[in-house]
Amino acid sequence: MAEDFDVEFIDHEDRDARFLVRGITPALANGIRRAMLADVPTLSIDTVRFIENSSVMFDEQLALRLGLIPLTTPEGEFDADDIVTLALDVSGPGTAYSGDLVSADPMVEPADKNIPIIELKENQRLELEADAALGRGREHAKYQGGVGIGFRNLQHVEVVGDAAEYGDGEAQIVRGVIEEDGELIPAESFDNDLRNRYPDKEVEVTDVEGSYVFHVETDGSMSVDELVLRSVTSLADRAAELEQAVQL
Repeated sequence: MAEDFDVEFIDHEDRDARFLVRGITPALANGIRRAMLADVPTLSIDTVRFIENSSVMFDEQLALRLGLIPLTTPEGEFDADDIVTLALDVSGPGTAYSGDLVSADPMVEPADKNIPIIELKENQRLELEADAALGRGREHAKYQGGVGIGFRNLQHVEVVGDAAEYGDGEAQIVRGVIEEDGELIPAESFDNDLRNRYPDKEVEVTDVEGSYVFHVETDGSMSVDELVLRSVTSLADRAAELEQAVQL
């Protein structure tokens, strides 16, 4: 149950964060990961109308590039059938960037302004209108708000004695986050090698049952907090639907 969860942030930025969740099963942890990738709707350019394209690139190639530009997607503001139109009109010489897209809705804009679309030479021009629609990652990768999502067990490290005087000196590599006397320590702080943190010591590393460290990065269409909350809400809604269907 949600009230039994214990969440603690390790690193927390708007688009990149690591956090520890205690009290969940591996299946639920993977369900949250999959929901962040596949279930949270985002806006993406789906249809492009070219007015003029005298560049060296085909319309279809440009449309693909435009579809992969992340767009800000405020929660609850758009329905499945809503369309947001963006326009682009750039002449060479120069490079057309994502920031040159002009949106008809001030809530929707490219998440990054400096994504290059195409370099235009002298006397080349690109003018178009594009329609953005809501979609989910399970339909197409361009709708995935999460671009780098994974989790691994929290690991507990305990010193069990002194290292052998003539040990083999092999690296003791760990990844993610370790716990020592209640303190959470990212493994990169000691270059992922336990010998650097526990010189001349023998340590024992065990997985902490039911405790998982998530690393979540978004494409800018929403913050990490929004992506996680929307994914958990999606899971809860689907579980409620399943419960109701079973009871019928």
